[in-house]
Amino acid sequence: MYGRRREARSLREGSRAPPACPTVRPVTTTASFSALLQPTLAGKSVQIAPLCAADHDALYAVARDPLIWEQHPSWDRYKPEVFRPMFDSGLASGGALIVREVATGEVIGSTRFYDLRPQDPSVAIGYTFLARRCWGGTFNHEMKRLLLDHAFGFVDRVWFHIGAQNIRSRTAIGRIGALLSHEVTADPAFGDKDMAYYVIDRPSASRG
Repeated sequence: MYGRRREARSLREGSRAPPACPTVRPVTTTASFSALLQPTLAGKSVQIAPLCAADHDALYAVARDPLIWEQHPSWDRYKPEVFRPMFDSGLASGGALIVREVATGEVIGSTRFYDLRPQDPSVAIGYTFLARRCWGGTFNHEMKRLLLDHAFGFVDRVWFHIGAQNIRSRTAIGRIGALLSHEVTADPAFGDKDMAYYVIDRPSASRG
């Protein structure tokens, strides 16, 4: 398994080691949405658009599946009283996005841009989940590719913060070219959960 270490782990040999990601802070905006952090993107299989309050019920219909969260550090997000605060924080963040299937228009999940750092420049992608029927196929790959292509229009680096024990997500993020930067035990930025920090730089993005 993965050892619990506070110190940074090196990236693959020969890779340029990124700086340790500092404490994560939420991205907020006074606008109803930000064209930068809440774009409308479309591929062959998925469409991504700004999250709005009216999306709650359709999104919770996806999130209520406990198996989506079984490896997630916040394993109980399938509960309505736990999901609601996450949904509301997404609305307040100015970076939350709804994901729909192009073929049917059905809501299949959500994701979020957050922790924008213009001085680096970098941004994080996370709070991502998809309906289980969309796992293991083209949906997640296309969604991440759309998000990365958009992000690399205004930053040089994208971070992914993943629960240390979430092997499924860690494996999936590695497949698109992200590298493990370091792990943090009891990370205060994520409710004292053990987290793995992955990074992908503009030249590292897999074009597969």
